[in-house]
Amino acid sequence: MVIPVHDVNPARRTPWVTYALLVANIVVFVALTPGVVGSLTGGGGSLAELCHLQAFLERWAVVPRELIHHQMPSLVPTGATGVGPQGAGCVIGPPRYDKSPELSVLTAMFLHGGWLHLLGNMLFLWIFGNNVEDRMGHLRFLLFYLVCGYAAAYGFAVLDGSSGEPLIGASGAIAGVLGAYLVLYPRARVWVLVPFLIFLPLRLPAWIVLGLWFVLQAVYSAGQGVTDAGTVAYAAHVVGFVVGMLLAWPLKPGTPPPPEPRGILFGRRARPGR
Repeated sequence: MVIPVHDVNPARRTPWVTYALLVANIVVFVALTPGVVGSLTGGGGSLAELCHLQAFLERWAVVPRELIHHQMPSLVPTGATGVGPQGAGCVIGPPRYDKSPELSVLTAMFLHGGWLHLLGNMLFLWIFGNNVEDRMGHLRFLLFYLVCGYAAAYGFAVLDGSSGEPLIGASGAIAGVLGAYLVLYPRARVWVLVPFLIFLPLRLPAWIVLGLWFVLQAVYSAGQGVTDAGTVAYAAHVVGFVVGMLLAWPLKPGTPPPPEPRGILFGRRARPGR
């Protein structure tokens, strides 16, 4: 409902871990994910690219059924194409690798299903990650990020342990960052764009922006307000957010307050720098 673009909350030190996570996610998507080059050049996804992508995700994404029950598939996409009784399709065969479900949680954090998925996650990490890293320190922030990502993946898998669908994305870990930011800097000002005929710029307190985001994720995770809640792991977002809040709570005392908000501004009065 709102698109954050900037927060008025200067950090004291360079957020190297946040920058490294941004670069790692972009590099993995652009350089390693099958089919991305074709989408950049405007080419349609061919059957070969689709089969390659299926094999790639089967190998590196986290699958709830594998994570909870260690039920590893006996047949997986090989990445090759073939022609069967029903026409052309992807060839399946015994896996030629040993997959660790626990390690796949880590690799899945750096995979994304498309440009919107990637850019949306990176936008939130860019805006809110620097201040959380500034408060925690570089190493603790990295550990915090990974713990939130693991908690989100396991939380989703526990709720749907029979699912064989691959789960990918940094959303769970970044949801933890948002939860921590809400605890540490609830009154920080966040510039957002609200689609109302045009994109209306508003300066809102973080507790409104992030609180609204969390409520929407909770509603969507229950299957309300969407036609197919299974296409996005909203429950993972909820779990990651709550874990991030809990882990950040001990750091709340002594956290330097951000610049005090001056209320909700809009239109010409809401230009950054005022």
